[in-house]
Amino acid sequence: MISIVNQFIKKVFDRLFGNKKHIKIGLYGPPNGGKTTIANRICTDWLGEEMGQVSHIPHETREVKVKEQINIKSGRKELSFSLVDTPGIATKIDYEDFVKAGLSTRESKKRAKEATKGVIDAIKWLDEMDAVIVVLDSTKDPYSQVNITIIGNLEARKIPVLIVANKVDLKKSNIKKLQAAFPQYEVIGVSAKYGTNIDRMYEAFFTIAR
Repeated sequence: MISIVNQFIKKVFDRLFGNKKHIKIGLYGPPNGGKTTIANRICTDWLGEEMGQVSHIPHETREVKVKEQINIKSGRKELSFSLVDTPGIATKIDYEDFVKAGLSTRESKKRAKEATKGVIDAIKWLDEMDAVIVVLDSTKDPYSQVNITIIGNLEARKIPVLIVANKVDLKKSNIKKLQAAFPQYEVIGVSAKYGTNIDRMYEAFFTIAR
């Protein structure tokens, strides 16, 4: 009898104040989509500090990074989570691409090796995720092998997903194309650089965290 009463009280409090719990939310996506820029925006907004370094050269993030105890609020709802920023997922990593971007051959080979390990680690970390934010460049074709691979892995694990279409500040941005490519998920267009629609993104966190 006491257990039933306790369950009833919990449900009432959840409805009134939101279901506060701590989870792991991962940032996934191809290189240079803006994952770390999104991570920095989240951490700056709620912790007052950035999470990682960004660069125009692909695979700047080559190790999984975790920021603990981020608490976001929306009205009476509150969510506590660890944010996991992962290396960009790629089906092919060629050191010559880094050479073309201006790095030395030695630096390029080292970066390619680290990036390859980072992709493997990112996939392994999927088993730790309670929810995933897939960050995609809204100016690029969503029907890529990398995107299909990421979404396929998430669907196989039945992990809740939010797709964040970044770079809506650019003229080539096409949110409708992303929505057509992944109709099974909510797609929110944002500009991590300028903060466009970031509040809407935060609100969506509560949906995927259920």
